[in-house]
Formats: sequence, C-alpha cells, structure tokens
Amino acid sequence: MSEDQIPADSKLTSTKRRWAAEGKFLTGKVTRADDERLPPGQHLVRNWPVLDLGLQPQIRLDTWRLELRGLVEKQLTLSWKSFLALDQSRKVSDIHCVTTWSRYDNEWLGVSTHDLLDAAMPKPEATHVLLSSYDGYDTNLPLADFASEEAILATHWEGEPITAEHGGPMRLVVPHLYFWKSAKWLRRIEFLDADQAGFWERNGYHMYGDPWTEQRYSDD
Repeated sequence: MSEDQIPADSKLTSTKRRWAAEGKFLTGKVTRADDERLPPGQHLVRNWPVLDLGLQPQIRLDTWRLELRGLVEKQLTLSWKSFLALDQSRKVSDIHCVTTWSRYDNEWLGVSTHDLLDAAMPKPEATHVLLSSYDGYDTNLPLADFASEEAILATHWEGEPITAEHGGPMRLVVPHLYFWKSAKWLRRIEFLDADQAGFWERNGYHMYGDPWTEQRYSDD
C-alpha cells in the first residue's frame, strides 16, 4: 500500500484532528515527582489496545524487507533472515499512547537500534530519521531518540512473536515517546539532515511527542 492510499479523511483521522484542535486530554501538569511513573493524563491498562489506520497488512516473511537509506555509509536492504542474524536484545519498558492509555513492564525481543546503526553507520550530517511502514504510515524521530538505549526493533512481545495487529512481524519501540512514534510494520528507515513531518505530525500532532510534557498536539 502506498502513502497516497492512507485514508487521511477517515473517521479516525478526523476525530484525532478535532482532538488536536480542542487540546483534548491535556491536563497542563508541569511538574513530575521523582518516583512518578505514569505521565499526566494517562491511565493504566492490562491489555494492549489495537490502534491503526484501518489496515493490518499481512506480510510474508519470505518477501519482508527492511530498507535503510539516505545519509548512511552503507545503504542496506535486510531480508528476514539477515535481520534475525543481527545481535538479539531483550528490553523491558512501559508504553504510553497518546490516546491516554499506558501499560507497564512490556518485555521485547528484537534488534537494538544501536546494533542496526552500527551496521548502517549514519553520516555525521544525519540528524533525523523518517520511518515508513507497509501500510503507508510514516513518522519522524530525531536520530538521537531513535538511537536511545531502550529503543528496539521488536519481533517478540511477552515471549511470543508480535501479532500482525500489533505491527508484526517487526515494529519499532521507542518507549520514552508517545507510542505513535513507534511505527508498526516497519519497512524503511531514511536518514535525513533535517526533520520531516510524518502522517500524524501532518494531521495536528506534535513533531516530538514527549509524554511527560504532554506534547500530544502541534504547537502551530
């Protein structure tokens, strides 16, 4: 599915644009206690809610590819076999979704973004990444956040392969930002020398997305 097939005027997108315009869910809280774990405006869940743009691509492992392009020393195209041949890491992290739910202590298995960056070697001028997915979705991140210690290209959650509805066979997890930044069904990582808005960023959401400062929506 190409980007121009994303239902940009779907009920979900229209609703979220309205939330952005209204500042829905914002609490205005500006201080954080040292032992505080739940960001402002969030509530805990035990399940893992499913959110997407209305499509859940079914991706065959024999045709799956991950492309690394742009400002890197090595332009890579990884097959599933070559991706799994990279060092495997385990991470445990919380999830904070912009729609106000949070889930604690999620266990992930996959490839640390550090190890992926070691394989591609970003050039000194690279400052951001644009992440593109098999459903046409895209989102942006500063390179420093993509390279954060807890970020992982996850293939497993809680000891089981990540299901298609949650972004399997592989999705990004960047736990210190709102979860829309953790692209499902990741297909391409482009290394850029400037920030570039993705799907939700073009539709009223914040360019960065820090849960602790309630960066839910654009400042514009």
